[in-house]
Amino acid sequence: MADRALRGMRLGTQSMETAAHAELAERVEVHYDCPNGHVLSFPFSVEADVPLSWECHCGALALLRDGDRPEMKEERQARTHWDMLLERRTIPELEELLEERLELLRAGRAG
Repeated sequence: MADRALRGMRLGTQSMETAAHAELAERVEVHYDCPNGHVLSFPFSVEADVPLSWECHCGALALLRDGDRPEMKEERQARTHWDMLLERRTIPELEELLEERLELLRAGRAG
């Protein structure tokens, strides 16, 4: 057991290879423009698919400079309880129901 131990090494955390003669992949500098005036620059591999947008550090969506704009998705407006109520009843009907309920409350017969 002792003859197979690697003494003086932290297994899995260090490599014995050096990057001295390694050939790096070709890179291109990509710029994104934020609507708040920030400019983001990132190196990407020439072969990589560059995203059309990138989230800026301020939280806004920065768009690729000189690139196609992403398609704007149609956002559905959320239906509220009031909207659903108006689908079932008209304003005059609602006013009539309100008056009926108020009369019952005033008479003390609500419930």
